Amino acid sequence: MNDREIFIAISALVQEEHQLAAQGVGHGPDSEEQARLRSLEVTLDQCWDLLRQRRARRHAGKNPDDAGVREATTVERYLQ
Repeated sequence: MNDREIFIAISALVQEEHQLAAQGVGHGPDSEEQARLRSLEVTLDQCWDLLRQRRARRHAGKNPDDAGVREATTVERYLQ
């Protein structure tokens, strides 16, 4: 997955996240929507992490294509 593909994925995930949030206005998300929102958050964190890995590798003169998606448990432990 190259940088452009990652940005496209991020955009699609954010759009879905916004749609789900809009559906819950006035009553909040149901349990299925909450689960999907949580899944979207984790996937977004993984995409942003992958993008940062690729940029760091490129900056260090390494091949950005050697970067890989990290486990959800890893990216969710990062401090913001």
